Amino acid sequence: MSRPASMHLLRSLRPVSRHLSTASTASPRRIKNLLVANRGEIALRVHRTASQLGTTTTTLYTDPDAHAEHALVSPHSVNIGPPSAYLDIEKIVRVAKERGCDAIHPGYGFLSENAHFARRCTEEGILFVGPPPSAIDSMGNKSLSKDIMISAGVPCIPGYHGANQEPAYLLSEAEKIGFPVLIKAVKGGGGKGMRIARKNDEFLAMLESAKTEARNSFGDEVVLVEKYITTPRHIEVQVFADAHGNCVALGERDCSIQRRHQKILEESPAPHLDDAIRKDLWKKARDAALAVGYRGAGTVEFIFDNDSGEFFFMEMNTRLQVEHPVTEMVTETDLVHWQLIVAEGGKLPLTQEQVEAQMNGHAIEARIYAENPDMNFIPDSGPLLHLRTPKPTPTVRIDAGFKEGSIISSHYDPMIAKLIVKAETRDLALQKLVAALEEYEVVGMSTNIDFLKRCAAHPSFIAGEVETGFIEKHRDELFHRRTTPGEVYSQAALGLLLSDSLVNSASDPFSFFASGAGGIQTRTITFLEKHKDEETEVKVNITRTGNGMFDIRVLPTAGREAEDYSSVVVEYSPSSPKQITAFYPHTRLETTFVRVDDKISVFQRGTQYNLSIPAPKWFEKALGVKSMENSVCAPMPCKVLKVLVAEGEEVTADQPLVVIESMKMETTIRSPKDGKVKKIVHGQGEMCKAGTELVEFEGAEA
Repeated sequence: MSRPASMHLLRSLRPVSRHLSTASTASPRRIKNLLVANRGEIALRVHRTASQLGTTTTTLYTDPDAHAEHALVSPHSVNIGPPSAYLDIEKIVRVAKERGCDAIHPGYGFLSENAHFARRCTEEGILFVGPPPSAIDSMGNKSLSKDIMISAGVPCIPGYHGANQEPAYLLSEAEKIGFPVLIKAVKGGGGKGMRIARKNDEFLAMLESAKTEARNSFGDEVVLVEKYITTPRHIEVQVFADAHGNCVALGERDCSIQRRHQKILEESPAPHLDDAIRKDLWKKARDAALAVGYRGAGTVEFIFDNDSGEFFFMEMNTRLQVEHPVTEMVTETDLVHWQLIVAEGGKLPLTQEQVEAQMNGHAIEARIYAENPDMNFIPDSGPLLHLRTPKPTPTVRIDAGFKEGSIISSHYDPMIAKLIVKAETRDLALQKLVAALEEYEVVGMSTNIDFLKRCAAHPSFIAGEVETGFIEKHRDELFHRRTTPGEVYSQAALGLLLSDSLVNSASDPFSFFASGAGGIQTRTITFLEKHKDEETEVKVNITRTGNGMFDIRVLPTAGREAEDYSSVVVEYSPSSPKQITAFYPHTRLETTFVRVDDKISVFQRGTQYNLSIPAPKWFEKALGVKSMENSVCAPMPCKVLKVLVAEGEEVTADQPLVVIESMKMETTIRSPKDGKVKKIVHGQGEMCKAGTELVEFEGAEA
């Protein structure tokens, strides 16, 4: 591999022309009009490749997505109505027929693994860009798939995946297997319908929770029970098969860094994996695909036991995965293009030997979510009020479905974007990933960007010591409260001061940039900084000492001394009100300052700091704002799935009160204290906005 990695990536971003002749000469049926039956970044991703091939794309959108990027990318876009319509098979098929589409790409949502959808496409003479329905049936059912894998010689984890679903019987099987065990919906995916029972007395509660979530998500509550490996890695193999008997493995991905059983960091190749084991994984993955007569893109997922070095088949996802870009980066391929080639009846563009010869470098993907890591990763939603991203290059790729001004809807998955980087080595790729994450600026909702940086920079992750329990194992370091530099408060005070000034020019006597003596010359500004349930008040005195020059004092608070900055020179332009450059005696600081109502975001040296301006007490009383000290509120827009307590019931701290669902995730809201329930404000099935009162305790103000 004598060519530099950048040259490899330049070629990987233009793979369509390399294999276009293969698709056109070997395909008995050319796709001319492709309907993309999904939303967000995958819809844009499919559209990009299809357009390069000269294929017309028709995109779908729902009422909440009317102004989304995927709704605007194609002139052939169709509104299919309510939020749930992305799962309306008959409506989607009807649109395809009406618009003359000869193929449907299901993306990687629930419909991509729906055998009925694939059959309906075939019945209507429409190509389904995915595996045959029989393969979806076989691999989509986790119980059946394990039987097939055992017959094919693919090792499976010990467990029970039979038909008897009686709770007492499942508990007895769990006791035979030995705790801890994993309870998993047989038609599950993405962590849904999955629970860990670590001991006997919590099994039945976990079973009921898994069945409820599976029933709500997949319409099927059947589960399997299997041994839970305590120090596992999640390693998956990207496979591709065609209708001519060819099947290749395009390397493996390590997806061990997860929260809520969902991946947030993925990389290829997997670190510290013995080459013999690596090749065996590829072989077993190909065996798995061939055993079910697979066709198209698929992912065979394995659990790798760090303690024993053994690996076991976990499941097969019969679709293209969210993390497929890391495979594209290291293999220099366009997997969406491969999907279209196979759907048309063509042969795979590369053999196994050619794929392996073409692999180079190391790629890592970070999933950027609208969520709050400090609140158990609860999802967030709202408008993207400010967005700055890294600059895409041949080795820095961004797959996103949103731009500044877009709405992150509470109806759908909270993923904002995927950041993928590539370098010659894993160490260099990690450096590049952290540097790129530091360029991100997002205002409008909480994100996991800072958390991703902490993960990627953690010594154990850098050393490749990964496992699915990584976040819990290193919780203290990953969630350690950082110290906010005094310059953050100083820059925030400058931002408020300058943005409040009418005209920042030397000719205006009321401007803090004025050369004369007019205007208010000193101000005291108060900020609130919140970490979990703890609030800190910080006051800043700021005095203009000359034209664009200030003395700033951050007053002392509990645990920190006063900090003084004299003769701070500021460069500021009203045409770029978010950007503040200040020259301190000891350093130069460039800051992005964004204010939305009483919320302030400061981006400084690659880190985001969130502050707020406290409202005076008289203001809240004048508006009749009710105290929420004795209430539990919805942390996000949601639907109440279940109320677990009754009015008049005595509860204890941390007791489950309400189960809610938002952005495809189920969350249990727990009591913050011991108390007595006075009122259930919103009951089962009700929709609630963020901040809506759910449960009121005795002692709440009238």
